[in-house]
Amino acid sequence: MNRLTSRRIVFCIIGPLACLAVLAMGGCASTGAIPPAGQATAAPNDGGDGWWYENFTMDWPQGENPPWYMDCLVANEVVKPVLNRYRKDILLWRFHRRAVRDKSGDQFGFIFYTTAPNARKIYAAIGSNPILRQLKAKGLVVQVFTDNTDKTPRPNIQDTSDPSWSLPLQKAWPYFIMGASQTWLDLISQYADGARKKPCSISEMQAFYRKIDRKVDATWRTEGGHAFLHHLDAIFGYGPLDVVVRRKVEIQF
Repeated sequence: MNRLTSRRIVFCIIGPLACLAVLAMGGCASTGAIPPAGQATAAPNDGGDGWWYENFTMDWPQGENPPWYMDCLVANEVVKPVLNRYRKDILLWRFHRRAVRDKSGDQFGFIFYTTAPNARKIYAAIGSNPILRQLKAKGLVVQVFTDNTDKTPRPNIQDTSDPSWSLPLQKAWPYFIMGASQTWLDLISQYADGARKKPCSISEMQAFYRKIDRKVDATWRTEGGHAFLHHLDAIFGYGPLDVVVRRKVEIQF
């Protein structure tokens, strides 16, 4: 399925109070790109927590579909080891995925909430990852952006949520999206760990994570309706849901 163009998705959430059918619905989208590192309003670092971005820009040749598998590769091989190492220092975290033909292009973001000293350690650990260095050397990861840790950007829990949402939702949503990101990462890891042959070279990793990406996509397509959408509907008591249809596809985690 081509994830660059709008998807045709049909799903029905059944409950005592609601039945929802959506046709020709685009992917979950925000209206813009990942905020470039360093552009947020910031205050001198006071040692408090804040949101920090590490954005990976992927090579995306003209005329080709986005290399979505690269997000899986970077998440599992580059971010996961550092996330596991520093998880106790991170209150909240999530991934952001987007691919639009604009100045930001195909970007994969790791976003986390912690102190500036911790952010510096995390940035350094990711930057020293040998697989990331090889990906950059081969031009598969074109650029990596990080925030300036001399200032604390986005100090509030709600500072990376959609500002059009109600304030209570802005504050609550980061906990939801962290769980979704953990689920996505766990699926990648389980499929990768269960493979008989592990990749060694970067070219082998590319082929390997293309297969992993297809498996994760198939899990979402065949099981996501019940595992995710139905149970999310149940948590909110099967209430009516207003759905906004957007044509541009930008998948956010």
